[in-house]
Amino acid sequence: MGQLVHTLPEGVPVCGVTLLAGEIYLLRPKGRRDQVEVYDVITYRLQRCLTVPNVLAFCDMTSCEHNRCVYIGDPFVQCVHRLDVQGSVTRWTVNDKPSGLSVNAAHNVIVTCDEVRKVKEFGSHGDLLRKLILPLDVINP
Repeated sequence: MGQLVHTLPEGVPVCGVTLLAGEIYLLRPKGRRDQVEVYDVITYRLQRCLTVPNVLAFCDMTSCEHNRCVYIGDPFVQCVHRLDVQGSVTRWTVNDKPSGLSVNAAHNVIVTCDEVRKVKEFGSHGDLLRKLILPLDVINP
């Protein structure tokens, strides 16, 4: 059995976590706005907090080493926020509520929209590349 060496500080529940450029990006809801906490991957020390402007809620996040950015889904604004390692934030509309995010081998963002049973693929800056509408018997993609 392995030995636990480090733990992240306790506090508000975590609603998303990903790794990028040797850092851990953590989503925790804080009051009326959400922030991304950035921790060192070795020491688990808090490096900085990044505020994503005009966000109402976060549902999921993923990262892409190739594009050096983090993608964060916002179900209320129905968009994806793109946060690069320098802290610049942009966003694009999904036109449905995102529920899950992933990055594929082509470095594109895959967004699941479970309420409407759709899977959408976007380029790194939000260009819609394709949309898949799932059959009615798929209840929770």
